[in-house]
Amino acid sequence: MTEIPGELPGKPTSASRTTLSHIMTGNDTNLLGTVHGGVIMKLVDDAAGAVAGRHSGGPAVTASMDEMVFLEPVRVGDLVHVKAQCNWTGRSSMEIGVRVLAERWNESTPATQVGTAYLVFAAVDAEGKPRTVPPVLPETDRDKRRYQEAQIRRTHRLARRRAIKELRERRAAEGFDD
Repeated sequence: MTEIPGELPGKPTSASRTTLSHIMTGNDTNLLGTVHGGVIMKLVDDAAGAVAGRHSGGPAVTASMDEMVFLEPVRVGDLVHVKAQCNWTGRSSMEIGVRVLAERWNESTPATQVGTAYLVFAAVDAEGKPRTVPPVLPETDRDKRRYQEAQIRRTHRLARRRAIKELRERRAAEGFDD
């Protein structure tokens, strides 16, 4: 990748990739006796935040969470692994992809994928203002695919936001106060 003068040098995907692991206990359960989705979502946000901070080299805040998908229930006694990486970067924003895996803490069976999520983080300075992030440099074919998919998700997020704004403006112009 050719660097543009004044632009931050890029960072490879592997530079900020991380895994957070946690054993689920009775304190993590919902009324059905499985691990509460909110507990998993917090772990996802924590891992993604670590990746965003590592990639951007400083503070980053959660801007949105997209497509949090729960594929299988997580149970007490599961060792949960939350794997996160930076998929895409803009000027000050980053999409972080997360895979959630679970395995029994005391068995040697392979981990099962139990969830996925995509989060957008914004890098901020000490005053909370957006700051520039380095471009992400996809390394593998999988990283390149994730980068391309992240661009599609970004296009959809922006189009959805624009369509909703236009609808609200039309309704306001028609006298609806909602």
